Amino acid sequence: MDTIFHKIIRRELPADIVFEDEHVIGFRDIAPQAPVHILFVPKTVDIATLDDLQPSQAGIVGRLALAAAAYARREGYAADGYRIVMNCNDHGGQTVFQIHLHLLAGAPLGRFGTP
Repeated sequence: MDTIFHKIIRRELPADIVFEDEHVIGFRDIAPQAPVHILFVPKTVDIATLDDLQPSQAGIVGRLALAAAAYARREGYAADGYRIVMNCNDHGGQTVFQIHLHLLAGAPLGRFGTP
């Protein structure tokens, strides 16, 4: 499987990368749903959806969450609060089938129509 996220990770497509370590890359969403909307994607694994995650791979979700939290603290969003979201499959709103996490911040999130 080769998604737009894989192409961003390989630097074949441009992205506004705001976080990166050896396991995770974070970049701004091109269609933001909040003033701050960052996608965090694992760099070294190919898992299409959260539903495809195996128990032995649970650490991947932890790495994504820790990366999002580190970014939120670093950028000053943690004190006011932020939301992390993982969409799964079509009815869950997933549009790119590579597991990833959304960080939403920058304003009270109830104003953006997300439950």
